[in-house]
Amino acid sequence: MSKFEDLCLAGSLLRALEEKGYETATPIQADAIPHIMKGTDLVGCAQTGTGKTAAFALPTLHRLLTAGQRNQPGGGKKHKKIRTLVLAPTRELTAQIGGSFAAYSRFTKLRHAVVYGGVSQVPQVRKLRAGIDTLIATPGRLLDLINQRHIDLSHVEMLIFDEADQMLDMGFIHDLRKIVSFCPDRRQTLMFSATMPPEIRKLADEWLHKPANVQTARVSAPAEKVEQSVYFVERRQKVRLLEQFLQNTAGGRTLVFSRTKHGADKIVTFLQKGKIRAAAIHGNKSQSARERALEQFKSKSPPVLVATDIAARGLDINDVSHVINFDFPEVPETYVHRIGRTARAGASGSAVSFCTSDDVRTLRGIEKLTRRKIDVALDHPELTSDIAPQPTEAQGKSFRRGSQKPDWQKSRRPKSPAGGRRKTSSRSIGGEKKSGSSRAGKKSAGASGNGHAKHRRRRPAAGK
Repeated sequence: MSKFEDLCLAGSLLRALEEKGYETATPIQADAIPHIMKGTDLVGCAQTGTGKTAAFALPTLHRLLTAGQRNQPGGGKKHKKIRTLVLAPTRELTAQIGGSFAAYSRFTKLRHAVVYGGVSQVPQVRKLRAGIDTLIATPGRLLDLINQRHIDLSHVEMLIFDEADQMLDMGFIHDLRKIVSFCPDRRQTLMFSATMPPEIRKLADEWLHKPANVQTARVSAPAEKVEQSVYFVERRQKVRLLEQFLQNTAGGRTLVFSRTKHGADKIVTFLQKGKIRAAAIHGNKSQSARERALEQFKSKSPPVLVATDIAARGLDINDVSHVINFDFPEVPETYVHRIGRTARAGASGSAVSFCTSDDVRTLRGIEKLTRRKIDVALDHPELTSDIAPQPTEAQGKSFRRGSQKPDWQKSRRPKSPAGGRRKTSSRSIGGEKKSGSSRAGKKSAGASGNGHAKHRRRRPAAGK
């Protein structure tokens, strides 16, 4: 295990780390920091919760300190130019990165700013005009401020992409290309991500020059100390199962993931009716409401936080005891990010998923990705059997394979009045039975007078 003092960081940074109680670097930090301090481009891949932010923040601050204030002729604040740009996909993640830069640089004169959408740009622009060394931004708001000529990236020395794969998933690729075009060609570029799909590799080949590759864990491997389990439940019973699980499970902070924003709000409403404190966080919430929900979640008496995948990454909150997948994610990789909100910094945690018959394929995909079978919750006496019918072990296996549904999950077909199949060889039309060919049926329909035969004009008789 490497200690931070062995990494030759600036004294002011070591002092800040000592005050926070950090002595030993995580594997991603120990491997990445030396490369970054040398000025090498880098692609870093590590599972969530392993300290990727400090892995690029500390060496970035070190390089800014040791390179001197080149862009400050006369030493005035107004002459400062943006020397480092950090891009992140969500407001919460940019705010968290900004908090890390503030904590690590507290004993220096380096300044930074955080810009993102959903709030007024006035205080952000005011801070930009005061002069900063590091800018942390989401792509959308950054481009807005560039177009308004509030931001100049022509002096950027370091360009950092955090959670690059998520930015691609959110459709930021065109914005990222525009932003890169505003930066100098001669720069140091860092790309960090929890997963490394082929698309990220292609961008790394395009934007990075002979990068060092650092991967400290198997891609998409969940933390070892996360206890995973799955309940098989009917869709209409999921909210009642969630309510009883929360009432009967002792835990600290509980994070519930919903697939949709509307679904998150409905879950909160249901829990509040059951006298369970809950709050929602998703993209339709204002930034002030999202920040308020997070502050409550970090308090000593936290509510249950119901979130969409906006919270799957970038939320570094200690002591999250349970992560509940009320809905399975769209892609298996997101499951790893979700359960990474618990068991952080060496702690243990529990990840529970509610699986309906529609989720079996996703469950199989998750197990294939993580190379780990998720335990079926078979014996939970605290949950009433009428809410969460528990399959036998054999039924659970067949359900998992998708070969057949357990008896408690099978749908019943309504029986015909005669108790069997209806005969299709003949049926009543206009009071008569249809038989023979369709042409004969049309004739009988016309003959009955009650069918749908067309009225035809009768030819006049000859001589009239």
